[in-house]
Amino acid sequence: MKLAAHRYGKSRVRVLKVRRDGEMHTIKELAVDVAFSGDFERSYIEGDNRQVVPTDTIKNTVHVLAKEQLGPATEPFAVALAQHFIARYPQVHQAEVEARERVWERLTFRGAAHAHSFTTSPLGGRPFARVIATAGTHRLESGFEDLLILKSTQSGFEGFPQCEFTTLPETSDRIFATALTATWTWNCEPADYHLANAMIRDALLEPFALHYSPSVQATLFQMGEAALKACPEISQIHLAAPNQHCLRADLSPFGIENANDLFVPTDEPHGQIEAIIARDE
Repeated sequence: MKLAAHRYGKSRVRVLKVRRDGEMHTIKELAVDVAFSGDFERSYIEGDNRQVVPTDTIKNTVHVLAKEQLGPATEPFAVALAQHFIARYPQVHQAEVEARERVWERLTFRGAAHAHSFTTSPLGGRPFARVIATAGTHRLESGFEDLLILKSTQSGFEGFPQCEFTTLPETSDRIFATALTATWTWNCEPADYHLANAMIRDALLEPFALHYSPSVQATLFQMGEAALKACPEISQIHLAAPNQHCLRADLSPFGIENANDLFVPTDEPHGQIEAIIARDE
């Protein structure tokens, strides 16, 4: 028998940092996953722990570096954390850090922003940054997961192959809803990660909202193109769009016509459409 592969680390290390600018506070909350690959075979095969960095040490390191280095953008902190582990422990050949953010937005009352009261983002979707670091190199990705978006018209699906098992009718007017996950890869550092990420998100949503969609596939490609055009600092983007189906309710047993306005939302089973859109070489 042999050990074919191994990795270990600490998951869901949670931190919440309050940044204070006088009476005005800002909240930054992350859940951080750290995973190591490297020279740890003897701990599995022989029970020899001399190379194993305790996962409690990993947790403490996340907390200390968050205190010292976590700012408005997640990406520099994630890179610093991964590079710290590579530099500090030679037995760690690869360190992977993923930091997922819970976004807190400031409450407003009578048009005035409150200094220290917040609510979670009404737009949904959870931003993240992911770093895979080795000695001297790192790969940085950013994105968001499970952003619920819906358009109530200007979407269709026609001209597909049909066989004896096909029951789906062709349509030029349907609801298009999905829980979008987007991941983009940086080829260089932008002037401001926060602004660049917001620009990419806006660019993704514009073709979804403004263009007729002949299929989820076609719309994903348009969205990816728009993101790459909007931000030259990214080299590619991966989009995953699980359908949030809205099925037209059958009211015919009750003698009622459903004029394409009453639907039953469901996400099981769902279509899973994914694409990677990259720049030409």
